[in-house]
Amino acid sequence: MINVIVGGIVFFFHDRYELAYPNALWLYLLIPALSGIYFFRQFYRRESVNTSYLPEDWKKILPQLNRHLLFAIRLMTISFLIYVIARPQSSDSFEDLTREGINIVIAMDVSASMLSKDFEPNRLESAKEVAVNFVSERPDDRIGVVVYEGESITQVPLTSDHRVVTNGLAQLHTGQLTGGTAIGMGLATAVNRLKESEGKSKVVILLTDGVNNAGEIKPADAAQLASLYGIRVYTIGVGTIGKAKSPVGMSNGQYVYDWIEVEIDEETLKDIAEETGGKYFRATSKNKLNSIYQEIDQLEKTRFNVLQYNRKTEEFTPFLLIAIVLMLLEMALRVTVFRTPI
Repeated sequence: MINVIVGGIVFFFHDRYELAYPNALWLYLLIPALSGIYFFRQFYRRESVNTSYLPEDWKKILPQLNRHLLFAIRLMTISFLIYVIARPQSSDSFEDLTREGINIVIAMDVSASMLSKDFEPNRLESAKEVAVNFVSERPDDRIGVVVYEGESITQVPLTSDHRVVTNGLAQLHTGQLTGGTAIGMGLATAVNRLKESEGKSKVVILLTDGVNNAGEIKPADAAQLASLYGIRVYTIGVGTIGKAKSPVGMSNGQYVYDWIEVEIDEETLKDIAEETGGKYFRATSKNKLNSIYQEIDQLEKTRFNVLQYNRKTEEFTPFLLIAIVLMLLEMALRVTVFRTPI
């Protein structure tokens, strides 16, 4: 019975505290050893008890109680002292979590061909919608927007205020700049926005549906500049395979559409991605464009730095006090109730 009680004490507190010296629990093997010695000695010795001052009922019960009570108290004292030696401790842990966001510039072609209807409702609106969804999934990043046709401008500087970014994307439209497709200029403007920015990771997502035919900077030169500043460029060619219903002119202020062959300078886009350590994608539908942005989202994960702190508090004091109380109780009982008569 005593062994069961002692085992219960150990089990009860085992999951509540960590032990500085768990090997000290091996000392509990002394409990069954001491119990064996104790009960072996009972065959050869009987302690008498001073019961002269007790009621008659207690005089009959107390001698039997005496046989084990004092020893039980002593084992309990030893049990708590062993647990004190093992040094129970409580542990408080907390984490210092810091996020290292990524600086991203979306460089988007807004030339008239982006109004082609092989995407619903057209390439530009699909690209804007998917880009807005992408921005909403990157809460820790600083994002900017560059637009280009025959020249390029910064629509939204790098910012962590994503409402500004989504509003800037929503306002994109063709005809903002002179006509043409200046891929090199668009990339160079994006690089210029990123080169002095803080942060270890810098990314450009460059989207176009055509061939570089304007601007003073060649795409290859802009790619070398991006590589020099450690900027990765993910290039996206937008357009179906074959022909698409695209603007071919204007009449009464409205675009006139016809079926024309889709031409994307994929080799140039691949070269830009390879030069900068990025990747080239071809988006032939809105769903494909959305999956491309999701892949980029997975490739460019925000970095998290986690510092974990542990604080330990000694918890042996209550167990030591219990052991002392039990020790004093045994001594008091031995010299009073269980006093051996002279």
